Amino acid sequence: MMKLKPLADRVVLKQNAAEERTSSGIFLTASAQEKPEVYEVVEVGPGGMVDGNEVKMIVKAGQQVLVGKYTGTKVKLDEEEYTIVRQGDILAVIE
Repeated sequence: MMKLKPLADRVVLKQNAAEERTSSGIFLTASAQEKPEVYEVVEVGPGGMVDGNEVKMIVKAGQQVLVGKYTGTKVKLDEEEYTIVRQGDILAVIE
């Protein structure tokens, strides 16, 4: 199994599953399921100097984060889909 190791200030994310039911219990078809923009942090780069500025990584693997709808680069590895973003593209950490 291959592993993604992000460089500099990049973060590897995995999107949380879409809701399969509404709050009232109605099952949704795959096309009606809206994918949330909530992701789990899988792997975090080391930070360091990025574009002449020191970047300290503050997100950690396992955290739930919120990112913009069209943010990052999608990659598929071992049948799993991941998104790679810069730490600065993460809008919020969900606690």
